[in-house]
Order: sequence, then structure tokens, then C-alpha cells
Amino acid sequence: ALFGRFTWVYCLDIRGEEFKAKKLRNEKKFAQWEDLPSSGRKYWHEVVGKFGFKARYIKEVDEKEETVRFRQEIYDSEGTLVEIHEKFPVDLGHRRLKGGGHES
Repeated sequence: ALFGRFTWVYCLDIRGEEFKAKKLRNEKKFAQWEDLPSSGRKYWHEVVGKFGFKARYIKEVDEKEETVRFRQEIYDSEGTLVEIHEKFPVDLGHRRLKGGGHES
């Protein structure tokens, strides 16, 4: 019974360290984040292109820091959202939005 308890505590410790490592990695990789009401987090990182366009990469995780959604948003030089690329859980490809400066 003692060995069983030790194994259980050890497994919890490994999972706790794994969670901390994932959280630190996400905080380092994504410049900004916010806590979500579901106990998860939404992380995002923005990259500005040569011609004023901006790409925002958004990663949503659950309370265990497991990825539940990942997408890319493209904004034109005026800051209007013109395209979304849902990448996870299912890659839906690029979807151009009406009124966002592109023909649909």
C-alpha cells in the first residue's frame, strides 16, 4: 500500500511539473494572455508584415494547459479583420471575410 501511495504522489508531481513547464513555455512563446472563465487561458502573439498587415496567432488552452483551439487572424493595414485560419482542432483552411478589403 505504501508503494501505491508513493507512485500516486510521484505521478501527481510529474503532472504538476509538466503543467508548469507547459505554462512557462506558453508564456514565453506568446507575448500576451488572459484567463478565461472556463479556467483556461487565451494566449496570443502578433506579427506585423512589411505592408502594414498584421497576423495574430491565438492559442486557447484548458485548465491543464492542453491546447483546445489554435487559429491565425489576418488584419489589414487599417486594423480590420480580413481573414481567419482555424488550425486546431480541425484545420479549416483560410476563410476570407466579407467587407474586410478582399473579394470573397
